This record gives sequence, structure tokens and C-alpha cells, in this order.
Amino acid sequence: MPSNNFSIFLVLAVAATLSACGKTETQATLPATPAVSADAAEPVVKIGASAPLTGPQAHIGKDNENGTRMAIEEANAKGLSIGGKKVRFELLSEDDQTDPKTATIVAQKLVDAKVNGVIGHLNSGTTIPASRIYSDNGIPQISPSATAIAFTTQGFKTAFRVMANDSQQGKVLGEFASKNLGAKKIAVIDDRTAYGQGLADEFVKSAQANGAQIIAREYTTDRAVDFAAVLTTIKGKQPDLIFFGGMDPQGAPMVKQLRGLGMKTQFITGDGGFNPKFIENAGAAAEGTYASLPGVPLDKMQSGRDFATRYEARFKQPIQLYAPYCYDAVNVMIAAMQKAGSAEPAKYLPELGKVIHDGVTAQIAFDDKGDLKGGAVTLYQVRQGKWQVVETIGGVATH
Repeated sequence: MPSNNFSIFLVLAVAATLSACGKTETQATLPATPAVSADAAEPVVKIGASAPLTGPQAHIGKDNENGTRMAIEEANAKGLSIGGKKVRFELLSEDDQTDPKTATIVAQKLVDAKVNGVIGHLNSGTTIPASRIYSDNGIPQISPSATAIAFTTQGFKTAFRVMANDSQQGKVLGEFASKNLGAKKIAVIDDRTAYGQGLADEFVKSAQANGAQIIAREYTTDRAVDFAAVLTTIKGKQPDLIFFGGMDPQGAPMVKQLRGLGMKTQFITGDGGFNPKFIENAGAAAEGTYASLPGVPLDKMQSGRDFATRYEARFKQPIQLYAPYCYDAVNVMIAAMQKAGSAEPAKYLPELGKVIHDGVTAQIAFDDKGDLKGGAVTLYQVRQGKWQVVETIGGVATH
């Protein structure tokens, strides 16, 4: 056995050697302790969102994402609490590419990520198939823009929307076309999507009920850009007005080609065409075109003007279309969570149907199907290169 002096010398020598290497053997084998963030103790509430972030409708989809993000950022800045505990909201955004199959994949991805709720989807054709997945998993879903009647008639307790549906919008459009614009002979084109066809069907019923005759019913797709054949067929029937059920990537070139054929026929579309891109892409041909949008005009609401200012300051661009509705959808969902004292879907879902919220777009309250109660619809016309208000039918402005 070595002497005590030798033992001490040996220990000191080993320690010095290891110190020269910069770490002890024990330090080398233990994993580093992760840094703890200041807000690590805050529960995270995951808000899922889905819209087309690529493709022809990406400008509208990004607008949806921006509106959702803005609401979440503001909620975090306020330091909101749920159930007496401060929480942090997190956005999980997915691209559904306006494709129904992709939408179901995205929906399952959000479910697997254990989101507490979903804002979306944008299109009825993606919202409807995705809604079954959310329903099967008990995840509340608020669409800011899907207007197809079928979305809320499936019997899903998880499905809600914050704008008027196609029945409400189609009725107003049909009455306006036949009564206000005096159209007796009407041609109808739709893009065969759940939104476009659904809105066109409701428009036809309303127009006919108000004395108009549908002299042509034509179809296209939500990917088409050449409408020469359809418009030439319609031209020979000399309609007073053409109604298009679809989105602006088709509506803009359609009205441009319509004028290119020398047709002065009135052109009207739904909310899918009501955005700055329609005017930008249709150019001078957009002048005189009509469109509708559920809700009262944004600049007629005190909070609407403020929202537009804050949105442009945050994203350095004007609102495209549905951003205010996304913003409202997030805040309605948060209000239900706060009322329930929990962000768990099963606990706050019963409160969601009872919420009355003064939003940017309307005073939001849902009926027993999840539809917005008393939704207004506003008609617009392009004048001097801008969408100008013609009239608002139904509903009331908030504040």
C-alpha cells in the first residue's frame, strides 16, 4: 500500500492533468443541462391553421395566416390567462394547397400535433373533408371563410364559422342581380368546387324566385385560365348578366376575356372575387364588376378601421380578404377557453356555442348548427379601380 503522501501527490497530479484538458471525466460523460427559458412554466396552447399557402390562391391563404398570427401575437402580448394561469399561444400553420386530399392529411397532422383548436380551412372544398377528422378527434374548428351550407349540416358539434353561408349570400346576390340590376336573362358559370357550385346553386334559386331566367349554366375548374369556349357559347345567348361562382384567379381572367369578346354584359361574383388581386389582374376590364362579401364594410366599423391600420403596420401590405375573419375566429376561440377555464377541447367546446363576442367583422354568436347568427352581406362594385360599397343587406355593425 502506498504511503499517504504518495496518495495525495497522485490525486493532485491526476486532477492537474484533467484540468489541463478543460473538463473532468465526470463532466465529459454527463449531458449538458438544457437552458430553462423564462416562460417554460407557461402552458402552451396550440392553435392550428390551414389555408393555401402555395399556388394561385396563396395571396388569400397568406392573408388568412396573417390574420390568425396577428390575433395570437396580440393575445401573447396581453399575457392572457386561462383557468387562473398565464398561457402562451402558439401557431401551427399548414398548407392545404386547396386540395381536399391534402386537407385531410394536414388535418391529421394537426390532430397528431395535439392542437387545442383549428382556424380553417379557407375553401369549402378543403374545410368539409377536414371537418370529419377534427370531429372524430373532438377538436373545435372555426372556419373564417368556408361558406358551403354542407359544412355545418353534417351534424358535427366541432364545426363553426364566422361569416354568412352560401344560402344567405346567394339569396342576396340573386335578389340584387334581378331586382337592383334588372337582369332578366342570366348566364351562370361555376368552378365545380364545393364553394363555387354551392354559391351558384343558391344564386340560381334566388334569381329565379325573383323573376329572372337562367339561360345558360356552364362549368369550369378552379385551375382553368382560358374561358374562350364557355364565354363564346354564352355570348350567342345574349344574357343581361353573368354570375361566376369561384375565386379571383379564375374570375379576373374570365372578365378580361369577356370584355375581349366585346361583351358589355354585367358581371357579378361572390366573396371569392372580392380582393385587390382581382382588380390588379383584370385591369380595366374589372371596372363596373360587382361582388359580395359577408359582413358590413370594414371601414364602417370603429374597430375595423383600427384593425386595418394595425394589420398594414404589422405585415406591410393591405388586407386581401379574410384576415379580419381569421382574427375574430381566434379571439372567439380564446374567449370560449377563458369562459371554460381550460384550453382542453372537451372542456371549452360546450362554451364555444354560447360565446357572444364583439369582433371586428360582427357581433359573433352561433346558432345550433355552428352558423353565424344574423350575418350581413355587402355588395360592392369596382369604380375607378377600387371596390366601392353599393349597399349592405341584413346584420348590424358592431360598436
